[in-house]
Amino acid sequence: MSLVLKNVVKRVGTDTHIYDTSVEFKNDGFNVLLGTTLSGKTSLIQLMAGLERPTSGEIWFDGKNVTRVPVQKRNVSMVHQQFINYPNISVFDNIASPLRVVGLARAAIDERVGRVAEMLKLTPMLGRKPNELSGGQQQRTALARALVKDADLVLLDEPLANLDYKLREELRDELPKLFADRGCLVIYATSEPAEALSLGGHTAALHNGAITQYGETSSVYRQPSTLRAARVFSDPPINAVPVEIRDGRVHLNRDVSWTIPASQNHMPNGHYNMAIRAHRITPTAPSAESVKISGCILVTELSGSESVAHFDLNGKTWISLSRGVHAKKVNEIGDFYLDVEHCMFFDLNDQRIVA
Repeated sequence: MSLVLKNVVKRVGTDTHIYDTSVEFKNDGFNVLLGTTLSGKTSLIQLMAGLERPTSGEIWFDGKNVTRVPVQKRNVSMVHQQFINYPNISVFDNIASPLRVVGLARAAIDERVGRVAEMLKLTPMLGRKPNELSGGQQQRTALARALVKDADLVLLDEPLANLDYKLREELRDELPKLFADRGCLVIYATSEPAEALSLGGHTAALHNGAITQYGETSSVYRQPSTLRAARVFSDPPINAVPVEIRDGRVHLNRDVSWTIPASQNHMPNGHYNMAIRAHRITPTAPSAESVKISGCILVTELSGSESVAHFDLNGKTWISLSRGVHAKKVNEIGDFYLDVEHCMFFDLNDQRIVA
């Protein structure tokens, strides 16, 4: 089973919401749409569901062209960030509604609803009306209704965004297991890189209405093919600066340079964009090969387990993320260390330079 987008474009008036997109999603694990707000995630979800039609291009599901098939004639389940429930019936009946539409026996309905309600911690609320629930409980009800339906295609548009942290963590672990044996195709939209990594599967990195890269989630994270894809898959934002490679050394500025690591010494002299994630810039040196840089502290953020520092170096704001408490004073000069083995280099056309 697969969902294939063939040269799909979506325009609204003079605005292009989705640029020419071709991609194939399969049902071998979660498929994640990762991008910031307004990157095109919801627009793609609506096109896949049949709620909207593409301006041009085709959408194929399970070998059939469904471009002009309305959502009512597709076996699709959807969950949005903003919960949608039937206000005048109980939570049990909300969850059971898609099963009653297809005429499932009462015993089967009770079993399915009970199982998904237990997983989402809704069992004590099954007799209540949605307006008697908290916002998080209402979202769980909407999620349960989608999960209980035996749909071929399940589209989840940031479904955990309104839930508390603990429940979100639990559901991130449970959702892939729940769908593992259902044979359906799942597409999950999120703006959080950590969520994409937790879900695994495959990830499509979205930027301004275009998929910049699609592949196995861990590969897209570790080997972004473009700087845009690296930016999408980094939180805090990735540090990206222009550098020059000359005579076997990387020159960050007049005062800071280092020998190109062996894994990257194939690059010819020239100008590049270098990117390094925030957790590879730390207040202490992770290895003897680390390179020291110093900058004026702009902002500090301390938690019980992590320290974040924003600092200025040559007019560019850098971000450091480290474990533990590393107190820095604003407006003072702070020292940090680059783990240069994890620097990524891109040419001036945004393409990753790899061995």
